[in-house]
Amino acid sequence: MSKVKDINPATAWSMAKKGALLVDVRETREVERMAFDVPNVMTVPLSKFESRISEIPSDRKVVVACHSGSRSVMAARMLASRGYSQVLNLQHGIASWSREGLPVKRAPKQPPFAWLRRLFT
Repeated sequence: MSKVKDINPATAWSMAKKGALLVDVRETREVERMAFDVPNVMTVPLSKFESRISEIPSDRKVVVACHSGSRSVMAARMLASRGYSQVLNLQHGIASWSREGLPVKRAPKQPPFAWLRRLFT
């Protein structure tokens, strides 16, 4: 198994501001609730990662992220095993990123039982 270095959210934020690509491997519904608010972000759900791996540039730093850091480490190892040399894993994922107050976009809050109203409209 390829070894991938973990980085903390502050380091990832600094790298993103300098042009590193953040690859979010969470599923679409998760990203819709809360997303990384950085200029260079790409969403490639882990469920489609293997078929879309060629979309990820191999000539720049790539920080792979998920909710807690477990799916992203698998994706980062896949990249490393395919020759990506500048791959890092965001330790503890977007959960830690948002706890540290780093920029995120959140879906607007829904009123209680909004899902029930949608069933009848």
